[in-house]
Amino acid sequence: MPAIQVTEVTVAYDAWPVLRSVSFELRPKQMLAIIGPNGAGKSTLLRAILGLQRLDYGRILVFGRPVRQARQRIAYIPQIETVDWDFPVTAQDVVLMGRMGLKGWTGRPNREDRNIAAHAMERVGMTDFSQRHIRRLSGGQQRRVFIARALAQQAELMLMDEPFASVDAITEQAILDLIDQLSKEGSTVVVVNHDFHILDRFARVLLLNQRVVAFGSPGEVVTEQNLQATYGGRLSLLQQADESLRVRMKYDDGHTVRTNSD
Repeated sequence: MPAIQVTEVTVAYDAWPVLRSVSFELRPKQMLAIIGPNGAGKSTLLRAILGLQRLDYGRILVFGRPVRQARQRIAYIPQIETVDWDFPVTAQDVVLMGRMGLKGWTGRPNREDRNIAAHAMERVGMTDFSQRHIRRLSGGQQRRVFIARALAQQAELMLMDEPFASVDAITEQAILDLIDQLSKEGSTVVVVNHDFHILDRFARVLLLNQRVVAFGSPGEVVTEQNLQATYGGRLSLLQQADESLRVRMKYDDGHTVRTNSD
């Protein structure tokens, strides 16, 4: 049973299409990177998988069930730019919110919840900042807090919207190490990302520009032809991708690339 099954999903804002007949499947325990230019519909696709975005057409199943029946199995790490940092909560409060979806919003966190939250903060190196207001944290620290919240939720599917944006090199490496660890522990991880140099860490790559340009293993998908179709030939991105291809892309001969053309 796929962890995520997206079938012919179409979404439009004010009659302007953002996603056009998007289809793909991701197996449990796999890691997927979603790549594409600004306005390609990447964040919209994540919101659709979360059940926060109405579909104009198509269907999304999570672990074989409609999204509304699988929400507790999904954790979400938003872009930090979308968060209200004036809300009066500490880092620890934010992480404990990851437990509330399991208990219901009327339930109070117990000792087990607090222990799980404390362990999640330890995993991301934020224990010493647990009582600090989230507004007083750096961008990288804020990102780690929201990752800890997702960890505290103990979800099987983790969706990350540009987790490497506006973070320093140390935080980037810490997030990469954590993603690798989550995959080894059996989580399914989906990351919206702009960095080509880390794509070899992912089992699957989805090139998206409103529609699926290509979907498959990194070695199959990240080609000059596919990148031209995705980015419209922006040379700086193509050069960066070409350099990444020379590193150590792993090929998965057991799967073929599915390509859509206009």
